[in-house]
Amino acid sequence: MSGPPTGTERVVVIGAGIAGLAAAHRLLERGARVTVLEASGRVGGKLLPGEIAGVRVDLGAESMLARRPEAVALAREVGLADRLQPPATATASIWTRGALRPMPKGHVMGVPGTANALAGVLSDEGLARIERDAALPRTEVGDDVAVGEYVAQRLGREVVDRLVEPLLGGVYAGDAYRISMRSAVPQLFQAARTHDSLTAAVRDIQAKAAANQQTGPVFMGIEGGVGRLPLAVAEAVRARGGEILTGAPVTELRRVAEPEADGAGAPLAEAPAVARPHTVWRVVAGDRVLHADAVIVAVPASVAAGLLRAESPEAAAELATVEYASMALITLAYRRTDLALPEGSGFLVPPVDGRTIKASTFASQKWGWIADEDPDVVALRTSVGRHGETEILQREDAGLVDVSRHDLREATGLDAVPLQTRVTRWTDGLPQYPVGHHARVARIREHVAKLPGLAVCGAQYDGVGIPACIASAYAAVDQLGGDLSGVRELTANPVQSLHGGAGE
Repeated sequence: MSGPPTGTERVVVIGAGIAGLAAAHRLLERGARVTVLEASGRVGGKLLPGEIAGVRVDLGAESMLARRPEAVALAREVGLADRLQPPATATASIWTRGALRPMPKGHVMGVPGTANALAGVLSDEGLARIERDAALPRTEVGDDVAVGEYVAQRLGREVVDRLVEPLLGGVYAGDAYRISMRSAVPQLFQAARTHDSLTAAVRDIQAKAAANQQTGPVFMGIEGGVGRLPLAVAEAVRARGGEILTGAPVTELRRVAEPEADGAGAPLAEAPAVARPHTVWRVVAGDRVLHADAVIVAVPASVAAGLLRAESPEAAAELATVEYASMALITLAYRRTDLALPEGSGFLVPPVDGRTIKASTFASQKWGWIADEDPDVVALRTSVGRHGETEILQREDAGLVDVSRHDLREATGLDAVPLQTRVTRWTDGLPQYPVGHHARVARIREHVAKLPGLAVCGAQYDGVGIPACIASAYAAVDQLGGDLSGVRELTANPVQSLHGGAGE
């Protein structure tokens, strides 16, 4: 498939997470015939709407970055414009050094422009260490560097351990001392390459942001939950004539000679209306055999590696090296009369403090629509699990509820018995972005580009947030049409994924 779609191209999208669905939606806009194949029994991937004690909540990701256009624009396109809502409160806390402390302002992913920005969170020694940055010789970042390693060299480990780590952990569930600065905090990486002082680099970022005068909320939610977004996109895909099959794991992906006539009954398997390339993609999913001019692979790295092993062993080998973190979300509902939470959207927890939970979101305070659904019910959630942690996630659901209640009591004094609890496990839910991630992504795409009519997208490439996944999907669609500008832009400038306050 090359050039703009003519209405005759047959495209299979493998994976019905938000990336796969966004790709299908864009393909249909451009006139392709599309079938989406999803291994699980539902669409949406890590965007999952749910309910507890009669109120709707998100059981996966709960907010999307609004300073990037992709997610908000897609929500509007699929009829959710009047459901978009910013958080009801933008204030959050950090539970560290034995107390809930206001989340500092004036930093870039925990890296301050001045020592005063972290007053109250860091010790006097930690604040004094930041002041030394201006006098230190330049630290070269090279082609890439770990966020924690670089920041610790410039400002001391306390900045990393008490602020950078919990903020990055909320996005990646990873280790700041392993996470790539170039891929995870690209604006900081670029500034660090041109400044001798890290705090000066942060101040420059802040000055440019002020000059741009960005207005409006940084984050956005959707009434009823962000989990409504993939459902609405799926509905729009079907309304345009696209087919979505769930419970349809793909077991084979191969380049084959164009059949003289495809089997009856498959929407993508009709006899071609115009001349076709000599070879096409053969996609096997259960008892379905589809032939397509192009395929977009929008599944996690390990699954993508298995699918691409036959046709691109080099890309498969690279994808097989991508590591993932597992986590669990514990959602709890209480009677409003039984508790008095601190103000704000919730709190983050630095691993250095030795707590079990890594964050808590006061969902009924963060999202006005939750409070409106039942003013007598308060919903909140905690998250547990970071990259490399296995013991905590081996516990039964009841054990995860118990440790969440224990830490909530220690942090806020909350000792009431919940009305209802729900535990949602996200095994291998978040891809890790170690040093050199950008180079690995470039190699994967280089190998994939050698195969006509093939593209990849998803959270393991250009950013883990919802806008990043959608941008990745659009770049994959453009690539199928011969336009590589989107892929080049994302490879050079990954989408930074910010933390939405607490517990995102």
